[in-house]
Amino acid sequence: MKNFGSFLLFLIVVMGGGIAIGTLTAPGEWYGDLQKPFFNPPNWIFGPVWTVLYLMIAYVGWRVWHHDDRVSLIRLWTVQMGLNFLWSPVFFAAQNPALALVIILCLLLTIGGFIRTAWRPDRLSALLFVPYLAWVGFASALNVAIVQLN
Repeated sequence: MKNFGSFLLFLIVVMGGGIAIGTLTAPGEWYGDLQKPFFNPPNWIFGPVWTVLYLMIAYVGWRVWHHDDRVSLIRLWTVQMGLNFLWSPVFFAAQNPALALVIILCLLLTIGGFIRTAWRPDRLSALLFVPYLAWVGFASALNVAIVQLN
């Protein structure tokens, strides 16, 4: 039961944080007026994708939290979570795609570092972060295109 409680806490923090930030910084008129690349997906796709990713991120965070010998993974997980939660307010609320690009590229590097660091001691956590890396890579390309087009 103790493990379930701590997993629930990770789930609440990650999902709750993601939902709160997504709601508070929802794309508005400013974003709608931006020039977007041809590969920009419809807005409705972001919610389902991030829901699945946040579930995996929460599970991975919970896994690494329970291993005292994985301090570097805990640090990387925490840094990626902070960068993840920072991107939307900078991009949408501050309307600063260039600074958001710096943040998302740091996020991409941190996720890659997490995967590399987790590969031997916790292969499952590393593998669960691969779709996250792919999505953030795609989102980075979108961010680059939006900076270039606007």
